[in-house]
Amino acid sequence: MKNIIIGFAIAATTLAACNNSNNDTANAKQTDIKNDTALATQQQVTKDTAGTQSTTATSEATFPVKEIITGYLQLKNALAKDNGQDAASAGNAIVATLAKVDMKGLSDVQMKSYMNIADDLKEHAEHIGANAGKIEHQREHFIMLSKDMADFVKTFGNGGQTLYKDFCPMANDGKGATWISEVKEIKNPYLGSKMPDCGSVKETIK
Repeated sequence: MKNIIIGFAIAATTLAACNNSNNDTANAKQTDIKNDTALATQQQVTKDTAGTQSTTATSEATFPVKEIITGYLQLKNALAKDNGQDAASAGNAIVATLAKVDMKGLSDVQMKSYMNIADDLKEHAEHIGANAGKIEHQREHFIMLSKDMADFVKTFGNGGQTLYKDFCPMANDGKGATWISEVKEIKNPYLGSKMPDCGSVKETIK
C-alpha cells in the first residue's frame, strides 16, 4: 500500500513538472514571437526611413540647385568687375548646368515653377555667354536673369547659404533693378566700377 502511494506521488510530481515545462516552453515561444515581431517592426521602420532619406538625397543630388546658384553668383561678380569675358564663361556654365537637369524628383509645384522659368533662364544665360565683348548687352539680359533667379530661389531654396536680394534704383535706365548676392556688401553688377556700391539690401534669404 505504501508503495502504491509513493508511486502516485512520483507520478503526480512528474506530471506537474511536465506541465510547468510545457508552460515555460509556451511562454518562451510567446516571448520569442513578441521579440521577433518587435525586431521586424523596427527593421521595417528603419528601412522605410532609410528609403525616405535615400529618396530625398537622390532628389537633391539630381537637381543641381547649388550649382545653378553658384553659376549665377559667378556671373554677377564678373559683371560687378566689368569683366565681360568671365561673365560670358559663367553664362555658358549656367547653360551647361541647365542642360543636365533631371526633373524626375521634383514635386508638382517645383515642376510647374521650374518649367515657367527654365526657358528664360537658358535664353538669358545664352545671350550673356555669346556676348563677351558687349557688357552692356550682358547687363540687359542679367536684369531678366536676376528676376528668374529670384523666383528660382523662392521655389528651390538658397542652396545652403545665406543670400541677399539687392536693389539699385539707378540701374535699367533709372527704372531700377534687383539682383541676388552671397555677400551683404553691395557690389553693383549693373554699374560696375562707375558706381560699385550703389544700391541696398532689400531682403535676406536664409
